[in-house]
Amino acid sequence: MKKYILSSFFALALFLVSAPTLLAQPGFDDDVEDTPIDGGIALLVGAGIAFGFKKKVKEEN
Repeated sequence: MKKYILSSFFALALFLVSAPTLLAQPGFDDDVEDTPIDGGIALLVGAGIAFGFKKKVKEEN
């Protein structure tokens, strides 16, 4: 039980020390161009559909 309390205290202390550092990142200016997300997502969706179709056909045989 003592080991559990000590490890929980250590994890809490680590979180409290690192949280301000994570929030201290600079923000973006207003003139930043938005980037489209559709780089490879269409290929991944197509591969997923093909994989599912292949498994379905193999399951029926």
